[in-house]
Amino acid sequence: MITEAVRNNAEWCEAMCRAHDLPGAFAPRAWTNPRRTPLYYPDAVTLTADASVRDVLDGIDRSVPGASVKDSFASLDLAGEGFRPLFDARWIHRPAGLPAPSADGSWRALRTPEELTAWALAWSGGDADESALFRAGLLADPATTVVAGYGADGRIVGGAVLSDSGPVTGVSNLFTADGLDPASTWAGCLTLVGEDRPVVGYESGDDLPPARALGFEEIGTLRVWLDTGA
Repeated sequence: MITEAVRNNAEWCEAMCRAHDLPGAFAPRAWTNPRRTPLYYPDAVTLTADASVRDVLDGIDRSVPGASVKDSFASLDLAGEGFRPLFDARWIHRPAGLPAPSADGSWRALRTPEELTAWALAWSGGDADESALFRAGLLADPATTVVAGYGADGRIVGGAVLSDSGPVTGVSNLFTADGLDPASTWAGCLTLVGEDRPVVGYESGDDLPPARALGFEEIGTLRVWLDTGA
């Protein structure tokens, strides 16, 4: 299942880059982008455990520091190339067949650019520059569904992005608003995924227990590397 989770995440990275008119390219062992990717998104993602340093570095822009590589199997050593580990995280998987949990609020997929703008501002905590990451083109991508939960007063209480890559559905960019329990957002998202679908993603630290409580299991480690220019 880790291979499906990795591919799903790489396809979501590609979708985000396409929304910014920065398409990347898939090769057998890695997805790479020859131009610098949007904020928070990697310049390369390994797709197999045997991906090499050259598989990722030969396809990205290193003209200035700041490029990043998502080492999906935590199997590369990029220190000798001027990179440092930025963070580690755990791939997670929720098997198909588990019942949808009960969720607070009203959860639905976004349909309009205005809804996406409000969602992005809630995701970013009101930061207009960061919220600009989510462009309206994402709404036209058949594999991407941006979802939000609304409280009784109509305010957004949480949200996430669901990515369909064929065999699995991925969850990313999950957030809660107003200090609510992250488990409530996980539950809300899962109500919008069919019970016949395996669900994948990655989390770390304190963000792991809410996912585990709803049936996710840890299936592997990933590492993100940052080019320091050293």
